[in-house]
Amino acid sequence: MRLLRRIQRRLLMRPWRTVVHDDQRSWRGITLMVAAWHLAREIDAQTERRAVGIMLPTSGLFPMALLATWMTGRVVVPLNYLLSKEDLAHVCRDAQIDLVISVQAMLDFVEQIPDGVKPLRLEDVRFSGLPRPRLGPRWKDDELACLLYTSGTSGKPKGVMLSAGNLSSNIEQCVQWARFDSRDVLLGVLPQFHSFGLTVLTLLPLAVGGKAVYTAKFVPKRIVELAREHRPTAFVAIPSMYNALRLLRSGTRDDFRSLRYCVSGGEPLPKAVMEGFQERYGVTICEGYGLTETSPVANWCRPEEYRWKSVGRAVPEVEERIVSPEGEVLPPGVDGEIRIRGPNVMLGYHNLPEETRAVFDEDGFFRTGDMGRFDAEGHLMITGRIKEMLIIAGENVFPSEIEEILNQHPAVKESAVIGIQDESRGEVPLAFVELREGERTDEHTLRAFCRDRMSQYKVPREIRFLTALPRTPTGKIVRRQLSADVPSDAATSVAKS
Repeated sequence: MRLLRRIQRRLLMRPWRTVVHDDQRSWRGITLMVAAWHLAREIDAQTERRAVGIMLPTSGLFPMALLATWMTGRVVVPLNYLLSKEDLAHVCRDAQIDLVISVQAMLDFVEQIPDGVKPLRLEDVRFSGLPRPRLGPRWKDDELACLLYTSGTSGKPKGVMLSAGNLSSNIEQCVQWARFDSRDVLLGVLPQFHSFGLTVLTLLPLAVGGKAVYTAKFVPKRIVELAREHRPTAFVAIPSMYNALRLLRSGTRDDFRSLRYCVSGGEPLPKAVMEGFQERYGVTICEGYGLTETSPVANWCRPEEYRWKSVGRAVPEVEERIVSPEGEVLPPGVDGEIRIRGPNVMLGYHNLPEETRAVFDEDGFFRTGDMGRFDAEGHLMITGRIKEMLIIAGENVFPSEIEEILNQHPAVKESAVIGIQDESRGEVPLAFVELREGERTDEHTLRAFCRDRMSQYKVPREIRFLTALPRTPTGKIVRRQLSADVPSDAATSVAKS
C-alpha cells in the first residue's frame, strides 16, 4: 500500500519528532512505529480473519492500531462505539470480524461486545522490548483496506468499502488542494471511526509528516487551551462545535490566529455561527463537502475563494455534475442531484451488490442523493437531500432554507424541519426547535419571525420545542427520527406558555 509505506517512511525519517499529542500522552514517530509492531504480533496470534475491528477513543491509540492491522495485511473496521447493541452486532457479522482492538474503558462504555467477538485489550499487550520490525505486504490500489459503516439513520448500517487507492488518492487530493506539509498541525476532536476523522485528522498528518493534536471529548475550553499550546494550522469541526466556541466567553482573537484552514462540514453552517465566530476570533470558517463513499473529501472552499454557502470547487481529479431526475446534465445555477466520479470514490457497499449498482450511473458517477447547484465559477452550493425535499403546493422547498431562518432567531440554538402530509397543499413544513440555554420564546413569535423573512408557503405550519434534537455521533441532526408523532418535550413546554 502506497499510503502505509508513505506513513512508515515519514515516521522513521524523523523518529524522535512528536507526531501525535492526545489527552494522555505525546507520541514520537519511533514510539508509534514500535508500538504498532508489538500490536501486529498480537493480532497475528489472535485471529485468522481477514478484517479486524478497532474501537478506541480519539487518540494516538487509533493510528497505532490501524497501522498494526495494515502491517498484518488485514482490513481495518473502525467501530462506532455509539451504535445500538443490535447495530454493532450487525456490523461485526457483516464484516466477519472476531477480534476488536480496544481498551477497558471503552469496553465498559459499550457494556457488551457482540457474541463471537473477543476483545484485544491494549492494557494486556506487552509493549516492552524491541519486536521484529515489519513493513507489511505491498497492497494494490484496488485492494480493500478499510470498511467504514454508515451511521444507519435509515435502515441497518452499510459497509462502505474503501480501497488502498481510495484513501491514498484522497489524501493526495487534500495535500495538493491545501498545500499541506510537515509544518502543519491539525487539531481534531471528531471520532476516528468517522470518515473525516479517519482520513483528514488521522491519516493525512501522518502521511505528510505533520502533527495531530487530539482530544477525545469536545469541550470548548479544552479546544481553546490546545489551540493556545500547539498553534494548529488546521481545525475541522461541525457547526454545533463552532457555535459553542463562538459563545465561549473566555475566547479571544489570539486563540486561533495560527489557523490557515478552519473547515466546517457535516451539515449547513448557519450564517449567525459563521459571523459570530469570525467576529470573536477573526477567522473565516470555510465549508467543505464529502461523503463516506468519497473517502470523504470531494469539495473544499479555500479561504481566498470564500463565498457564502459555497463548499468550494472540486478537489483535484474529482469530476462532478448536476443531474436532473430525467438524467439530464444541468447548467450552472440550476438545482439537481450531485454526482461524483474520481479515484477517491468507494469500491461499493459490502455484501450489497444490488445497492452498489443502484448508486452508480451508466457513466460511473456516484449518485450522492444530495441536491446542489454550481455557480458560474464552478463553486458548489448544497441545497438539500433529495429524500428530504418538500413539495408544497407544487413548489420545491428544502428543509435547510427554513432552518437557516429559524436559526437566526436569538433564542434558537438549532432547528430541524420535516414535511407532513396536507390534503390541500400536498405537504407542509413542521419545525422542531432546540432553544439556547436560559432562553424562552413561543410558537407565535417564531412563526411571525419566519413570515417576515420567507415566502408564506414556507412558514412552518407548526413549531414544536425539544430539549435536544436527535443527532448522529458526530452531531449531525437526524431528521428521520422526527415525525408528526413526536410531541414537544414536557421540559420545554414552558417555552410556549
